[in-house]
Amino acid sequence: MRRTLGKGICVVALVAAASPFVAGAQSITPAVRAWRQQHEAEIVRELADLVAIPDVARDHANILKNAAMIRTMLERRGIAARILDNGDAPPAVFGELRAPGATRTIGLYAHYDGQPVNAPDWATPPFQPTLRARPGDDGSLGAVQPIPATGRVDPEFRLYGRGTADDKGPLVAMLVAVDALRATGNKPTVNLKFFFDGEEEAGSAHVRTILEREKELLRADVWLFADSPVHQSRRMQVVFGARGDMGVEMTVYGPAHALHSGHYGNWAPNPGVLLTDAIASMRAGDGRILIDHFLDDVPPITATDRAAIRALPVIDTDLRRELLLGGSEANNALLAERILLPAVNLRGIRSGQVGPLATNSIPTDATASIDFRLVPNQTPAHVRELVEAHLRARGWFIVHEEPADSIRLAHEKVMRLAWAGGGAPAVKTSMDLPVSKAIRSVLSEAAGSAVLAVPMMGGSLPIDMFESVLKVPLIIVPTVNHDDNQHAKDENLRVQNLFDGIEVFAALMTRLGTAWGGVVP
Repeated sequence: MRRTLGKGICVVALVAAASPFVAGAQSITPAVRAWRQQHEAEIVRELADLVAIPDVARDHANILKNAAMIRTMLERRGIAARILDNGDAPPAVFGELRAPGATRTIGLYAHYDGQPVNAPDWATPPFQPTLRARPGDDGSLGAVQPIPATGRVDPEFRLYGRGTADDKGPLVAMLVAVDALRATGNKPTVNLKFFFDGEEEAGSAHVRTILEREKELLRADVWLFADSPVHQSRRMQVVFGARGDMGVEMTVYGPAHALHSGHYGNWAPNPGVLLTDAIASMRAGDGRILIDHFLDDVPPITATDRAAIRALPVIDTDLRRELLLGGSEANNALLAERILLPAVNLRGIRSGQVGPLATNSIPTDATASIDFRLVPNQTPAHVRELVEAHLRARGWFIVHEEPADSIRLAHEKVMRLAWAGGGAPAVKTSMDLPVSKAIRSVLSEAAGSAVLAVPMMGGSLPIDMFESVLKVPLIIVPTVNHDDNQHAKDENLRVQNLFDGIEVFAALMTRLGTAWGGVVP
């Protein structure tokens, strides 16, 4: 999944350490929990074994090892499994478990690849799963603990390693839920289809090919995505959409070679200044998007969405404190509200040097990396048109390849735009659909209180591909801790979140069919 709050975000101090799942009277959760408590060590060990296989998408040999192991994990549970090959691209792993009498089928998605790693930054090697005690209140790592062979595991311990939370932990939780149901004499009320993606962190560039080729195999009534963290308050949430994204590299040009700033300053255009002026024309300091007509396609926030936002715990003040922010954009507007709007983000900027390497010179060029977060009704193609039209209206000559000398001589302001692929549109499922209500009902029953309903998350997932090819509702069911350092060093999964995930998926597998009206009497 493509986002992170980063290390040291300790909003956990706001809430009790216990699981949010206290189980309603009719819930199967107590039986599942009792079984899990007898098998905690082996559950953690199964996850550790999977995390120990390097999972960066470009490491094709190890990606294939991951896929083979996951297929074995499925087959060991009596789930019909196959690897969906895709040439030289990472394969997906598919599994299917049919439930007698079920008239509904749910798809469960997770990915098994992880972000690239810079191993020296990690406290312990990223593919050497390491169990640690609870982190310190100052964000320090807990002491290393042995992974037990049997018995209980402290729920506040954390398993460190790339992919623990994003997404191997949820993947293991899904499969262990099947074990728990079988062991406790419970049965799914829906047919189950599993799709484990091998290149989500590389953009799922080839997943559409698999979806189109295997459209019939992957047919389901709803797809549930087990990606993303729970709410920062640690409460369970169900998310009904994700912003789209697209990226661009913007390069502007100055003199053919660096010039002495004393001799040529105030005469030769400085590319760093030109670039920051261009960025400032696109985005105000408070986050307002200034690109001409960019907001024309953005729908107003609905009454249903506003009601959902008002029902969420307000954690903004605590988040600002944890992040050492004196304030947040839009006059401290709520994070949950800002996520429902598009965003323009400056990922990075380069021009010349700083610190000991800085020279009194005018650099030759400047480059900025920008990502756009999109909301429903916005398409990547139209956003690209709007951005380029906005820049042209402000005197920029746009090119998409390195400009020839003749072009640089003919125009005062030349900008090269290198768009990163086709981008992904936002996807949003109505919270008023019967399946949306059924999922919220099932999980609230399991938790013993209403789960949070979130209209849309800020990060992006490949759900647009599933929507455009399979054309069914898509709903996100997060289970991992929000402070998991995903995409960063020392990624980790809080053990209690792994256990909660088992209860989440067990509840969905057994209760969704009846709650949604999908089981033959």
